[in-house]
Amino acid sequence: MEVGNHTGVTEFILLGLTKDPAISAILFVLFLAIYTGTLVGNISIIALIRTCSQLHTPMYLFLSHLAFVDLGFSTSVTPLMLTGFLGYGMTLPRANCESQLCSVISFGSTECFLLSVMAYDRYMAICSPLLYQTKMSPRVCNLLVGASYFCGFGNGGTYTVLAAILSFCGPNEVDHFFCDFAPLVKLSCSDVSIIQIISSIFASLVILTTVLIISLSYIFILTTILKMRSTEGRHKALSTCTSHLTAVTLYYGTIIFIYVLPKSVYTTHQNKIVSVFYTVVIPMLNPLIYSLRNKDVKEALRKATVRIYS
Repeated sequence: MEVGNHTGVTEFILLGLTKDPAISAILFVLFLAIYTGTLVGNISIIALIRTCSQLHTPMYLFLSHLAFVDLGFSTSVTPLMLTGFLGYGMTLPRANCESQLCSVISFGSTECFLLSVMAYDRYMAICSPLLYQTKMSPRVCNLLVGASYFCGFGNGGTYTVLAAILSFCGPNEVDHFFCDFAPLVKLSCSDVSIIQIISSIFASLVILTTVLIISLSYIFILTTILKMRSTEGRHKALSTCTSHLTAVTLYYGTIIFIYVLPKSVYTTHQNKIVSVFYTVVIPMLNPLIYSLRNKDVKEALRKATVRIYS
């Protein structure tokens, strides 16, 4: 594999979602509202979990880190996108483009691992309730969180190294609204065959490993629930999983579309739309999913609101 010649392209121009000024103005207002909702929702979730003692459990510890990752994920992409809508252009030095790629892949991969850890937590709570406190001790939970960040940012670092190896001789226009790996590879003038194989291996490892953990966890959960004699017990067990399953379905549905399906299956325009959903919209939806469908969070939010206004 030949090391890239960095004297070619020194900056990249992100083409964004549209060049139409009227559509750009509408999208600016829309995405500014979404990003504001993302900040308010996720910061509120983190603050609520940190301050309410009733939420000091493994499930909510993982949820607070998921909210933090969603903040990082959205912030890696949305502010730059908003400046593009204002007409200031989205020109990035090569180093900044690689940094954005690292940030997006790192937070996105960490989210995969955190979602799998949350599935394992639900498995332990439902299938081994008597051992739950021991098996999910604070030390174990911190190790699981740390491993999620380590694996996620390790994957992001791998993609950044692969991008740094690429040679770019021109053109330098990236047909996307952020520096994603596939559009950068498309612009490269070096032999990308080995790099594409390596990137596919790492993407597959992250997705397959986390999907396997989630799938096995829910197979055991479903088996345990079906054995329960009490209808109320079944309903209570299922209710603790619905928010997580909703978040998993939304997130994995989009990233599998982008990183697993062959590129011939979808167009560049479809790629952009789906990318908007998983980088911008889902980080805003997750706090809603976990708060609107969770009695503990709603009760803690009610008490916090009463304290503020009393």
